[in-house]
Amino acid sequence: MNLSFYGAAREVTGSCYSLEANGKKLLIDCGLQQGRDKKDDQKLPFMASEIDYIALTHAHIDHSGRLPLLVKEGFSGKIYAIEATCDLITIMLKDSAHIQEMDAKWENKRAKRAGKKEVLPMYTMKDVDNTLKLLVPCSYGEMMEIGEGTKIRFVDAGHILGSASIEIFLSEGKEAKKIVFSGDIGNIDQPIIKDPQCIREADYIVMESTYGDRDHKDNEDYRLELAKVIDRTLSKGGNVIIPSFAIGRTQGLLYLIREIKEKGLVSSPDFPVYVDSPLATKATDLYDDDLHIYGDQQTKDIVKNGLNPLDFPNLEFTASVNESKALNYDTTPKIIIASSGMCEGGRIKHHLKQNLWREESVVVFVGYQANGTLGRMLLEGEKKVELFGEEIAVLASIYNFTGLSAHADREGLLKWLDCFEDKPDKIFVVHGEESVTEVFVKSLNKLGFLAVAPEYKEMYDLSNSELITRGS
Repeated sequence: MNLSFYGAAREVTGSCYSLEANGKKLLIDCGLQQGRDKKDDQKLPFMASEIDYIALTHAHIDHSGRLPLLVKEGFSGKIYAIEATCDLITIMLKDSAHIQEMDAKWENKRAKRAGKKEVLPMYTMKDVDNTLKLLVPCSYGEMMEIGEGTKIRFVDAGHILGSASIEIFLSEGKEAKKIVFSGDIGNIDQPIIKDPQCIREADYIVMESTYGDRDHKDNEDYRLELAKVIDRTLSKGGNVIIPSFAIGRTQGLLYLIREIKEKGLVSSPDFPVYVDSPLATKATDLYDDDLHIYGDQQTKDIVKNGLNPLDFPNLEFTASVNESKALNYDTTPKIIIASSGMCEGGRIKHHLKQNLWREESVVVFVGYQANGTLGRMLLEGEKKVELFGEEIAVLASIYNFTGLSAHADREGLLKWLDCFEDKPDKIFVVHGEESVTEVFVKSLNKLGFLAVAPEYKEMYDLSNSELITRGS
């Protein structure tokens, strides 16, 4: 029984892990790398045809974004995921394929002028269609035997709609081991989504550590602080620009803004809010359809009373490029929520170009910003950034609301771990910047756990917990 680390090892994005037992290989996630995590042009560090099946923790692109590449290169097995995740990656991967194709088209125009060889997109819409045919929708708590000596069960991770931790039960000869992959563990008491659910036992845990070195402030404080930022900015005639992940974070923001308006936390609650992301629009429609199934009790009660917890007066969803452009010619102070959440692409970059140089405007970050991304640069105080070949002065105020993140903080991670009745043989700390994983490993070791932060491409023998292959 071997465990290999092919992504999000001493870094945040590109989650990808492999379990090998009984001559079969199970892949857990296959995500895109972002920012400084990118390596080898997103190439797979293994033969796709050698993978027999996949278990997917959730729909976010850093966990699912290379699935079509895997299929393109020869994977033809089943992909197991919670039903809501299957729905969300359908729109997520189609959006990603569109971006891959458009980026390749743009690059090839430049390559042709320069006399260089044309590039191919990482994958196409056809590859996505072939990927979606392999999906197996699952339910929380359902024990499934997916191969000889391999069973899996999904547990609600409280991160986004359909997110899961995965319990994997392996047996090979006389050996039996249980490995738990935490996936992304949700922040407690966040809107819409249930809190992470407990798992009681495991021999090994592969655990995320995004915020493993810090704690968030109280969520209620963030609600009030966000209301103050909105009130102050709009009264000065500025815009509130919010880079947001299309799936999960955007819907949580809509819930919070509805509360801010209904509770009168701002002086003029009729301000306009625009969601400028076709993907976020589709995701919000899916959330609307599934909240009565997957939502927390408060959300279910709102839905039961015939109300939409993600809707309020003066909320608009922009579809076309022309509608998006028109927002920057409209002088009405407004909130604009757009993707990508790390400012690496999409419509948000256009809104930043139009607002970063305005002292009266603000940029509000509500999610994690990976190393090397434009979002991280802004958080770290860059005074000038380049957007579409033009240098833009950063005069707008920059805010970081980590308490609105869909990721658990250090306290939340330890609370999730505290559910386990006995200490596991080893905890593999992943999905965190290198410095953060090292801090979290030390914290766990002080608490009596045996924890390590594996390197990229490291392999462990789970029969004796020994390192087989060193990473790079």
